[in-house]
Amino acid sequence: MSDRLFIFDTTLRDGEQVPGCQLNTVEKIQVAKALEALGVDVIEAGFPVSSPGDFKSVVEISKAVTWPTICALTRAVEKDIDVAAEALKFAKRSRIHTGIGTSDPHIKYKFNSTREEIIERAIAATKYARKYVDDVEFYCEDAGRTENEYLARVVEAVIKAGATVVNIPDTTGYCLPDEYGAKIKYLMEHVDGIEKAILSTHCHNDLGMATANTVQGVLNGARQVEVTINGIGERAGNTSLEEIAMIFKSHKECGITTNINTTKIYGISRTVSSLMNMPIQPNKAIVGRNAFAHSSGIHQDGVLKNVQTYEIIDPKDVGIDDNAIVLTARSGRAALKHRLHVLGIETNQEKLDQIYEDFLKLADKKKEITDDDVLVLAGADRTMNHHIKLDYLQVTSGVGVRSVASLGLSIAGEKFEAAASGNGPVDAAIKALKQIIHRQMVLKEFTIQAISKGSDDVGKVHMQVEYDGHVYYGFGANTDIIAASVEAYIDAINKFVK
Repeated sequence: MSDRLFIFDTTLRDGEQVPGCQLNTVEKIQVAKALEALGVDVIEAGFPVSSPGDFKSVVEISKAVTWPTICALTRAVEKDIDVAAEALKFAKRSRIHTGIGTSDPHIKYKFNSTREEIIERAIAATKYARKYVDDVEFYCEDAGRTENEYLARVVEAVIKAGATVVNIPDTTGYCLPDEYGAKIKYLMEHVDGIEKAILSTHCHNDLGMATANTVQGVLNGARQVEVTINGIGERAGNTSLEEIAMIFKSHKECGITTNINTTKIYGISRTVSSLMNMPIQPNKAIVGRNAFAHSSGIHQDGVLKNVQTYEIIDPKDVGIDDNAIVLTARSGRAALKHRLHVLGIETNQEKLDQIYEDFLKLADKKKEITDDDVLVLAGADRTMNHHIKLDYLQVTSGVGVRSVASLGLSIAGEKFEAAASGNGPVDAAIKALKQIIHRQMVLKEFTIQAISKGSDDVGKVHMQVEYDGHVYYGFGANTDIIAASVEAYIDAINKFVK
């Protein structure tokens, strides 16, 4: 068996199912190009039949990248497969990813069907997809809870029908690592013709075992892993690409190799976090802010004497360079352009000039500009087309006094002003905002995150605002946390269905 492990990245499909993390086509292309530079083998670009936006994204990503296989998801439905094939027509290498639920709960309650009928549908979908492409992946949804003997029958049937990859998802994140590993081992030993296809893992993190299950799957014979950047995904997320890449790079005794250029991990991690407005938890393995930080005196002493005492990974291996150029107000366009390039962002001269102007304004407020600051600046133009914009904000606040805020808004070019008092500066500012925008809105979630350290730091604010039965997500970033909060609220309002 080959020890080459294929990396199937589903950040742009499964990862994008996180509420509030939807990307536009331009942003998806940016991520796809970064994934190509990272060295992923397969990019799952979307679910074309689900929306015109997903269809367009698969088309444009197919045009934008060169060597990775572009994959489109379908159900075991002929129309889904027809639409996926159409979306993939510009791909240099294309794959259709079709499948159906195989666990008894799915068969009985989701499809109101029988085991035999499900196998027939699986065979038919695989054969139909093979009419369009030579590379067909079949997913056995909820394989984690599918009885092994029946699962082996399904896998054997779709391989005979032409599947080149068979995906064994732990859809609910329920399996224990030894249980999932044993499932892959059972299939490797009991499926006739298994050597004609690759088994793939696709593990969810509901019980925190996605990475452990994926590793056990690989050690027992799977040679493709389905992963996302930063482990993003619906519910508790998916297996993290960066964790799998670094596990097998660190454990060379496993003999498993990937095509991943690990020095690109840090840059794409920050890019995805910024574009999707999803903060990375500080203690996240590999890419968290604290992943290579040591506060314990014993640890610090050991690291200073020899880094191998407490660090099993060289930070440079994942693209963290302690000696990187520090950006300040005196840094020129060349230094800024280089930092953007390191973070996976390519700009034309006009966009660079625009970012540089904003960079100088921020540099006047802060001593040093971090990578996260640069990413916020690079994405600042997303508010340019907003219908509602913040013109000015003034807040009076303190201990023993009631906070008062006055603000001005521009709504489709028309100017409005309001003032209000509140239970704190943010409350006052939002009450003033509501005096201008008369809608029944409820703030459901309000998260503030400092990007790095220091009282002069840029703060990120993430908000969920409920309006007319829908939840909308807003994002703001500013050295003034009250201004960032108002910007996040306005960002959410701009997304309301007109």
